Amino acid sequence: MTEYTPQVPSDPAESDPIAASLQRLSKKIRLISDAVKALHQDRSQLETKIDDAQKRIQHILSRLPEQSDGRQLNLLGEPATPTNPEDDNEPTTH
Repeated sequence: MTEYTPQVPSDPAESDPIAASLQRLSKKIRLISDAVKALHQDRSQLETKIDDAQKRIQHILSRLPEQSDGRQLNLLGEPATPTNPEDDNEPTTH
């Protein structure tokens, strides 16, 4: 971004307040520009995180069994161990 370089008026009493105002505006413009750059970086990082999360979700969804499959879901890939080994051998009566 290019900074505005004002032409100095011939009256020195008139130039001081104008120069001070221009300096304040230049400082504010720099602060705003820095803030915009920081927001752009934050947005890029968030977009990357969103893409990564979508890939992880897609991976999990790809591991789901078909709707016709009646097996228990194991999304974490860990072996399923029964909570009570004695009940594992008993037939269920529903």
